[in-house]
Amino acid sequence: MVKDPKGRDKPGYDRHVFICGHKRDSGSPRGSCSAKNSLEVMRTLKLMTKNAGLNKVRVQKSGCLDFCENGISCVIYPEASWYTLDGSQEQLTRILEMHLENGIIVEDALMDISADSGD
Repeated sequence: MVKDPKGRDKPGYDRHVFICGHKRDSGSPRGSCSAKNSLEVMRTLKLMTKNAGLNKVRVQKSGCLDFCENGISCVIYPEASWYTLDGSQEQLTRILEMHLENGIIVEDALMDISADSGD
């Protein structure tokens, strides 16, 4: 059996972070996460996670999460917490320290789709 480079003894992660990397045409009224630098934000959070020694957290890009009009879309499992990322170091640090390290949802970064649902 091949040894896992992160030292895990079974598949899976404690938390799995997906950041939208979808790209739409520049004229799309919904915009796209990649046009908002989502891939750079993903790389930054991935490096922060690595530097924090969080080997049981996986940060990766995803295909379209279907909420690009709200900003950079991000979902973290197993909690299924949906965030709108602004890409700031402050916000990423809070998500890392609160959610990824301690399981505390960062309430003020949660995605608000109430305006989109007609409520």
